[in-house]
Amino acid sequence: MKLEHLQAVNAARRDRKAVILVTDLADGSDRVITEGTPLGGELEAATVAAFRSGKSGTVEADGRSLFLNVHLPPPRIVVIGAVHISQPLAIMARLAGFDLTIIDPRTAFATPERFAGIDLVADWPEDVLKQRPLDAYTALVAVTHDPKIDDFPLMQALRTGCFYVGALGSRKTHAKRLERLKEARIGDIALSRIAAPIGLDIGAASPAEIAVAILAQVIQAFRRRDLQGADGAEP
Repeated sequence: MKLEHLQAVNAARRDRKAVILVTDLADGSDRVITEGTPLGGELEAATVAAFRSGKSGTVEADGRSLFLNVHLPPPRIVVIGAVHISQPLAIMARLAGFDLTIIDPRTAFATPERFAGIDLVADWPEDVLKQRPLDAYTALVAVTHDPKIDDFPLMQALRTGCFYVGALGSRKTHAKRLERLKEARIGDIALSRIAAPIGLDIGAASPAEIAVAILAQVIQAFRRRDLQGADGAEP
């Protein structure tokens, strides 16, 4: 690997961006491809599939034998709300391979006793997300039912292109939420990305079942995500 390519891969890791180091097995030449780069032909199809699966391997593309070394940022879930649903969700997310952070300024809910071993931040999302910004490899799950806590991270998730944005609440609650976000100049296309009511429709009733439905929807969104990126802040 050329030094500049190693530096590019390390920079991508630091910035939580996905890249593939493509090596031509015939002559040993290589190149770094950033997720979302238009390539055309069989190589583009092969890299899109590799970005989506996260698996490295050999492919035949455009008459060449190539090895695709895939480097993806660790996918993560940011949960807004230290509620009952968040407890089983935190456990299951870890088993499914997701890093998970819970943010809730309500110290009565955000306690180490309720979330032992979990990355828990008892502060306002506005402040936390300045230091720990959202990105395209983050799923945002808002479950507090409180607009003062949920609305800001929802807007940030849409603006930064989180691969999943979900919010707890009834259809009536969500309709009011959409009105507020429109007033904040979030466009209709972006708003349509919010999964609400949150989770796959499996008839979930208990907090643990709702957590299963949410995690399943997050996984589905991650595996089917738009690899070209999107700007969610259109007027």
